[in-house]
Amino acid sequence: MTDSLHHLEPWPELPYAAWRDTCETLQLWTQIAGKIRLARTPWLNHSWHVTLYVTARGLTTSPIPDGARSF
Repeated sequence: MTDSLHHLEPWPELPYAAWRDTCETLQLWTQIAGKIRLARTPWLNHSWHVTLYVTARGLTTSPIPDGARSF
């Protein structure tokens, strides 16, 4: 019987310096989305109303209310 864990490849190296600009840009855009959601959505304990959700296409929020409409 062989151990299947020995056949797994290790995770590839992800050098921070090579993708630092992308990382910083992603952080800024998620902060913008969070601030808009924080300002537009009724308060829930522990800021649960500001959560970003991981989907197959990336990060998302639930609809953000804006008066009689939402985005």
